[in-house]
Amino acid sequence: MDRPKIGISSCLLGSEVRYDGGHKHNSYITRTLGEYFEFVPFCPEVAIGLGIPRTPIRLVASDAGPRAVNIQDPTVDYTEALDAYAGKVTPVLNDYCGYLVKKDSPSCGMERVKVYYRDDAPPVREAAGIYTARLLRDHPEIPVEEEGRLMDPGLRENFIERVYALYRWRTTVEADDGPTPARLVDFHTRHKFFMLAHHEHTYRELGRIVAGAGEGDIAEKSNSYVHLFMQGLKHKANPKKNTNVLMHIMGYFKDHLTGEDKAELLELIEAHRQGLVPVLVPITLINHYLKKFPSEYVANQIYLQPHPRELMLRNHV
Repeated sequence: MDRPKIGISSCLLGSEVRYDGGHKHNSYITRTLGEYFEFVPFCPEVAIGLGIPRTPIRLVASDAGPRAVNIQDPTVDYTEALDAYAGKVTPVLNDYCGYLVKKDSPSCGMERVKVYYRDDAPPVREAAGIYTARLLRDHPEIPVEEEGRLMDPGLRENFIERVYALYRWRTTVEADDGPTPARLVDFHTRHKFFMLAHHEHTYRELGRIVAGAGEGDIAEKSNSYVHLFMQGLKHKANPKKNTNVLMHIMGYFKDHLTGEDKAELLELIEAHRQGLVPVLVPITLINHYLKKFPSEYVANQIYLQPHPRELMLRNHV
């Protein structure tokens, strides 16, 4: 893979597949993320044979969980068809690194999709769309996000970080003849500070898996590792956690810095802790010092550039 492969709801790319014959083109997705991701479109409602345009569907409550039904005739039920289609798609997603879905959709929504309990009562936002619910069950390691949530800078950054983290896993640990203890150890080592900035407890748990990498079934251990790793990355990095990591990294070369240099870096780290500058600012200075005072261990840390620099800059503008 030259770029992370991302599944996406077709309407977000501008395809006119909506129930009303329209689309929900998202310019940020196509004009920015489209430069870095390889998008593969899916529209489950069209895939199961619903026409364009068509009568909309909605989720209604049942004892067995939400059902996707025709809004004019609730006896017309598409739940099994949507779930069956998802069951055909999920086996081909083993090399995908993320998925973007249409919010509020009874087929594609990731969360807080309306569920109707009675016609005379307001709906409750509490479910995932039928198709995406199956995707989340079958591939818990794949980052899934809704287009609306991408407008939140923190959620957007977290999604992109998770996509590229899984991309690195797919192209290194799972590459060629599959996982080996050495590949697992190397991946874990390079992602130390990256994971610490997200969730320290997960890093400790991952360390226990890596410690036994040479014993037993490495494929099983790798599968456990990546699922826990991707779950840990759902915890967003924040200025407090970043500050701890930045101070730790600074310790590797602080003895080489002049008093003035050290004061400048500490000032930027503190500015980030207070939320005055993005983490990219102190990281940029750290990368500058690493060129003057090389540390192979620190230079190999994914934390210093978790995804393409150009995309980092565009996300922090």
